[in-house]
Amino acid sequence: MKVNSFYPVLLTEQVSASAAFYVEHFGFEPVFEADWYVSLRMSGSKHAYELAIMDAAHPTIPTPFRSRVQGLILNFEVDDVDAEYERLIRSAKLPLELDIRDEEFGQRHFITADPNGVLIDVIKIIPPTEAFSSQYAEQIWSGVEADKEV
Repeated sequence: MKVNSFYPVLLTEQVSASAAFYVEHFGFEPVFEADWYVSLRMSGSKHAYELAIMDAAHPTIPTPFRSRVQGLILNFEVDDVDAEYERLIRSAKLPLELDIRDEEFGQRHFITADPNGVLIDVIKIIPPTEAFSSQYAEQIWSGVEADKEV
């Protein structure tokens, strides 16, 4: 299969509020807006990232699946997770679902949530412990330094 694009679509009852959340806090820009669907794009790096927000009751969704999104985590890997913690949790007062911490498997991260309860895991890759390093197919943490505790 040749894929030209891949992006999640969040089903919600709060299309405009959800889109505004990702624009304000995560730097997405709208590329299509309707009352039932908003397509967002984040550019500025070597890759463009996309996210769409859709009314869960829209008739293009099969009837049995017309409910808001559940059981989803969006991961955002960043260069400075401590700065994002300050910006999103301390300054913007987004909900804190998991406080910032280092994980033995090679992440420093915290978790917040969007207006729909979708979890957002903000992550910096750090070196894993020796016990976890052998589980990686490649050494993705090479040259990465662990941040200090907040």
